[in-house]
Amino acid sequence: MEEENLKHRHIRSFVLRQGHLSDAQQRAIDLGMPRWGIDYQPARLDLDAAFGRSAPKVLEIGFGMGGATAEIAAARPDTDFLGIEVHGPGVGNLLKLIEEKQLSNLRLIRHDAVEVCSHMLAPASLDGFHLYFPDPWPKKRHHKRRLVQPEFVAGILPLLKPGAYIHMATDWEDYAVQMLEVLSATPGIKNSAETYAPRPDWRPLTKFEQRGLNLGHGVWDLVFHKQ
Repeated sequence: MEEENLKHRHIRSFVLRQGHLSDAQQRAIDLGMPRWGIDYQPARLDLDAAFGRSAPKVLEIGFGMGGATAEIAAARPDTDFLGIEVHGPGVGNLLKLIEEKQLSNLRLIRHDAVEVCSHMLAPASLDGFHLYFPDPWPKKRHHKRRLVQPEFVAGILPLLKPGAYIHMATDWEDYAVQMLEVLSATPGIKNSAETYAPRPDWRPLTKFEQRGLNLGHGVWDLVFHKQ
């Protein structure tokens, strides 16, 4: 039943927008995906085999251009990170960063995250889940397209081990309110704070985020733990 929740017809982890791939990004994909990429297939993935070791595993959906993801992986070498993203420029850029930083604890899947979570990830296989600055769909009539809905969280929850954490961040206040409402109403997880949490040390400030903070814009973090 949990997998059916993830495959709810209203949920999709992305809206495909064509982005221009630079020559360097295309080279990074051509050379990097065979080394650090994992092909989508509707079969359970052995995460320890994919990373070549037994270590805590954290999933990130929608890593964008991958700068924060690479920083987190570099700062936490004892943890393995699986990033899912569909947009080519972001995948190419993160593959470049993996090579430049010589990161061995990052693997990428270029596919719809809902299908990856439904078919490839085993129950109780993750120690953490990251979702940073997802598309806010600011127009009210589009709010139903937002990723953080009860069905989506209910589908992610079985993938987490007891004690695993969920960390989300957004710079749209009404989306933060929605995230808090959805997470707070989800059985089996507990908020680490009364409402919003301080930014954890493991999430670096992006240039875009710092620019927004300098202009007085807000950023909201949420950290919940599976009981």
